[in-house]
Amino acid sequence: MAQLSRKRELWLLLTLAGIQFTHILDFMIMMPLGPQFTSVFGISDAKFAVLVSSYNLAAGVSGLLAATYLDKFDRKKLLLTLYTLFGLATLACGLAPTYNALIAARVLAGVFGGVLSAQSQTIVADVIPFERRGRAMSIVMTSFSVAVVAGVPSGLYLSAHFSWHAPFIAIATLVGILAMGALLTLPPLRGHLNMGRKSSAWRNIQQVLMDPNHLKAFVFSALMMFAGFTVIPFITIYLEANVGWRTEQLPIIYLCGGVASMAGARFIGRLTDSQGKVKVFRWMAVLVIFPLVATTLTQGLPMWAVVIVSTTMFTCMSGRMIPGMAIVTSAANPVLRGTFMALNSSVQAAAMGTAAFVGGYVISRDAQNMVQHYWVSALIGACASVAALVMAGKLKLYQSPPAVA
Repeated sequence: MAQLSRKRELWLLLTLAGIQFTHILDFMIMMPLGPQFTSVFGISDAKFAVLVSSYNLAAGVSGLLAATYLDKFDRKKLLLTLYTLFGLATLACGLAPTYNALIAARVLAGVFGGVLSAQSQTIVADVIPFERRGRAMSIVMTSFSVAVVAGVPSGLYLSAHFSWHAPFIAIATLVGILAMGALLTLPPLRGHLNMGRKSSAWRNIQQVLMDPNHLKAFVFSALMMFAGFTVIPFITIYLEANVGWRTEQLPIIYLCGGVASMAGARFIGRLTDSQGKVKVFRWMAVLVIFPLVATTLTQGLPMWAVVIVSTTMFTCMSGRMIPGMAIVTSAANPVLRGTFMALNSSVQAAAMGTAAFVGGYVISRDAQNMVQHYWVSALIGACASVAALVMAGKLKLYQSPPAVA
């Protein structure tokens, strides 16, 4: 494939970053909308947890199946097809009249959205030369921080001033715009189809699952994701019911948490390289326990104190992911890393969905509609963090082989 001009390359990366932004925001926006869903549909916190987890569990299954077909189609056509279907599913979320209809739409959004991240990263690797690939990947991956800092507060603003339908309709509209941009900026991506027949996807999956180190890495990855999602989906429900916050005040915790996470990421990244992946992960896995539990015990505290606690929790949680994902990628046999990472995305999605499901069934409401036992969810997450800390030391980490010209 002919090399792209720098200008077109930049537009391609911005388009992929936009695609990442929309599907991350589609997942993230569900959690702060919890109070509205429980009120509008008259559902319990446990049923709200099903709403959150349905996307993740569907994405997990979709990611697993994706490992069998991603390399069989033109990447541009496949991405545009999946992204268009994802946009339609998100629009269906915004138009859903009932709880059951919303569940069905969330499952479809997870099926189509769960593969977008892997596809975007694969396209970067296909199109961008090796010597510029790190910078290119950083442009695409900043979409997560932008979704937290700008996307979630904007979505909450729309829901507060219009209805819960508005954020999903806005995301679907943005998907339509970005799909047109992707049609114009993405080149045909068929080079991988001309590389000759490789071993079957099922054979690669079998090889990954037969490696004990890979299985330990999957357990580590699942524990790492599980630790936070017993608490995170229910923060806004707790803040409104127990702490007394109003809906329009909720964006501040995501804005402060996102900004602090972005500011701390570079420092933690340098620390990971200088002090070692496992060592820094263990530090962060211990540190995150304190704000994780404290977040569930902020009833009666002033707003500034709640913001400090939640910001610390978000910073430690995202900071823990930097050495954590470095460990996960290093634990994969380099020969099987592509298949391993596809399966790992499914493991992580399933872990987040399971954690949200567990957290929703642990908490309950009293006669005054106050959230009870939230701290128990935090303790379950803390135990998972400690288990991940232990598992990190049991993994064999591979050094990356020299790049081949």
